Amino acid sequence: MQFKDLNAMNSVIFSESLSSSEVSLRLSGDTSPNFFLSLDIRFTSNGSIGVVLSVDGKPQRTFTIFYICSDVMISVKGNEIYYGIGTRTKWTSITRDIQTDFLKGVAHKYTKNKKKAARLMLHRILRIDFYGSGYVDNVVLATSHHLAQFYYAADWLVSHQDKHGGWPIAVTRKLADGQLELPPGWYSAMAQGQSISVLVRAYLRTKRREYLDAALRSTAIFNIPSSLGGVRAMFVDRFPWYEEYPTTPSCFVLNGFIYSLIGLYDLKTVVSSGEALEATKLYDEGIVSLKAMLPLFDTGSGSVYDLRHFTLSGTAPNLARWDYHATHVNQLLLLSNIDPDPLFRSIGQRWIGYMKGKRAPHN
Repeated sequence: MQFKDLNAMNSVIFSESLSSSEVSLRLSGDTSPNFFLSLDIRFTSNGSIGVVLSVDGKPQRTFTIFYICSDVMISVKGNEIYYGIGTRTKWTSITRDIQTDFLKGVAHKYTKNKKKAARLMLHRILRIDFYGSGYVDNVVLATSHHLAQFYYAADWLVSHQDKHGGWPIAVTRKLADGQLELPPGWYSAMAQGQSISVLVRAYLRTKRREYLDAALRSTAIFNIPSSLGGVRAMFVDRFPWYEEYPTTPSCFVLNGFIYSLIGLYDLKTVVSSGEALEATKLYDEGIVSLKAMLPLFDTGSGSVYDLRHFTLSGTAPNLARWDYHATHVNQLLLLSNIDPDPLFRSIGQRWIGYMKGKRAPHN
C-alpha cells in the first residue's frame, strides 16, 4: 500500500471563512493513484472539505468534491459535487474513496448521457481545501483503505438502525415507468440483507457483540408485510418473497431477493442455534420460494429482472440487461455451493449458455 502523508505534525487550525478556504494542502505533480483520503476533523462552525480534482479530457478539466456538514446524500451543481458528512463537532475520522465519489457524481450529473460520463476519468488530486473553522489532523492519501471503510460502514449501520431493526431509504423510488412509487422511508430487503452480511463479517473479525445484535434485530423487517411498510410479499398467496422494492402490487425483483437470502444465510451460520431460529426460518422459507419461482424468470434466451409482467396488467417483461443477467448467474452459482439441490447449478449453467448465444428449443 502506498501512502502520501500530507500532515504528520500537530493538528492544523483553520479559521472562520465560509467563502474561501483558510487552509489549502497542495499536492505535487505525482500522478500515482492515491485516491483514498483519510483524515481526522473537528469543526467548530459550519464547514466543509473541498477536494479539487484534475480530470482527463480535451481540454483538461477540474472538478471539486465538497464534503459538507449536512445530511444531503449527493448533489451536483456544474463541476461541483456535494456529499453530506453530517455534524462533525467532535473529533471524528473520515475515509473517502475519492474516485468512487467522483464517478457517482459524474453519473448523477450526466444521467441522460452515460457515454459522456464514461469519458471523464479522474487524473489526480490537485489540492485539499478546508472551509469554516476547526481542526484537522492526520491527513493521508493512500492507494487503498478498504478495511477502514468497512468498519465505518459497520459502525454507521449500528448507530443508524431504527427501532424496527431497519435502515429506511430516504429517497423516492419510481418503478415501471412511474406506475409504482415508493415515498421516502421505505425499507429494502436487499439493503437489509447486505447490511446483515457487513455486520456479520465485522463481528467475525472483531467479536464485538453490537455488530451481531444489530444483525439479529434486522430480521424483524422480513416478517412485516410490504403493504404495512415491511418487505414481505406473497406470490399467489403461497410463496413468501422479500422485496427489494416493496411496492403494491409487488414486483418480485430477483437479484435483491437473493441478496437478502445471502444475508440471512450469513447470519444463521454464525449465531448459536437458539439465536439462529428466526434467520433460519426466514432463509428456509425464502429458498423454497426461490426454487418454486425461479423458472418464471427464465425467458429461454436470458432472464428477467422482476415479475412485473405478472403483477401489472399489460406490462411487458422487464428483461435483465447484461450485467444484471451476469449477477443472476453469479448468485445462482453461489447458492449452488451452499444448497445441495442441483437446481441452482443447472439453471445457472443454462443462463451462462444464454450469454454465449445458446437458446431454448423452438417449436
